[in-house]
Amino acid sequence: MPSTPAAPDRTHRTAGPQHAAVVVNPSAVDLAALRSAVATEQGSLGWADTAWYETAADDDGRAAARAARDRAPDVVLVVGGDGTLRVAAEVLHGSGIPIALLPTGTGNLYARNLGIPIGDVTAAVRSAFHGADRAVDVAFAALTTADGDTTEHAFLVMAGIGLDARMAADTNAGLKKRFGWLAYSDPIMRSVVGNRQVDLRYRLDEGDEHSMRAHTVIVGNCGTLTAGLLLLPEAQPDDGLLDAVAFRPRGAFGWTKIGYGLSLNRFYHRTRFGRLLARFLPRSRTLGYTTARRLDLVLDEPEQLQLDGDPFGLVAAASLRVEHGGLVLRTA
Repeated sequence: MPSTPAAPDRTHRTAGPQHAAVVVNPSAVDLAALRSAVATEQGSLGWADTAWYETAADDDGRAAARAARDRAPDVVLVVGGDGTLRVAAEVLHGSGIPIALLPTGTGNLYARNLGIPIGDVTAAVRSAFHGADRAVDVAFAALTTADGDTTEHAFLVMAGIGLDARMAADTNAGLKKRFGWLAYSDPIMRSVVGNRQVDLRYRLDEGDEHSMRAHTVIVGNCGTLTAGLLLLPEAQPDDGLLDAVAFRPRGAFGWTKIGYGLSLNRFYHRTRFGRLLARFLPRSRTLGYTTARRLDLVLDEPEQLQLDGDPFGLVAAASLRVEHGGLVLRTA
């Protein structure tokens, strides 16, 4: 069994009064209300003035997160969606600086999986100044292009190849903001009808290499999608493991089996009777599940890949690993 995450590291602290930092997408929140709430909480504790860092159109929030980290604050409040949080986690992991989250994006899957209130400015700011710290996992994906260039990026929710990645790459950002999950209906239908398969080789931890053909492969730290759909039933944000599922439908009936299986996941894994019943049912070949601390994928042809809803283009290989307890999260 994976070990329990270590207690949050406090070595980031420097001499002087305590202070917070805010990394914020200014277009995603009422800044006046946010500043007022922060001023109230910092004043109640006698903290020094909060440092503010706004994301920019030409930057994904990395510069703002780095500037916040370099000030060595006692907490960083990240205001934005899963993408903003992913970048902040990439910058702040291992620093011991707690992250508090004010989710304001379209999906907010990480917040939903952890039960963090969506868009509640007052609650988020109160948690940032008064909440408890929890060590959670952060995953990393080393992505290699067909040209052999490799870059590594963090993710907290899920990495996906196939339908999952094409949804992220092909869906209009304006439609996602306006219609949420419904904006994905077109790429979903086109992908299901086409039923295009991906040929790949994979290795779990230090095991042998295997070959597989799949429509979609998703690897995650969290299990629940939009509308409460349970995709990765055993996934936990702090268990030191990555959970993976492969969609392997054969024709229209195969997609029916996938829909049926996903719709019953919550029953089989969240109810006592369902867990008992699942022991006697045969394992599905259409939905293949596994877990590992590291998962290496080599694709026969370059494929689209997404991390926490952000498209990362075509990759020829991906090496996914988890850093157990690598991030400190502050919650209520």
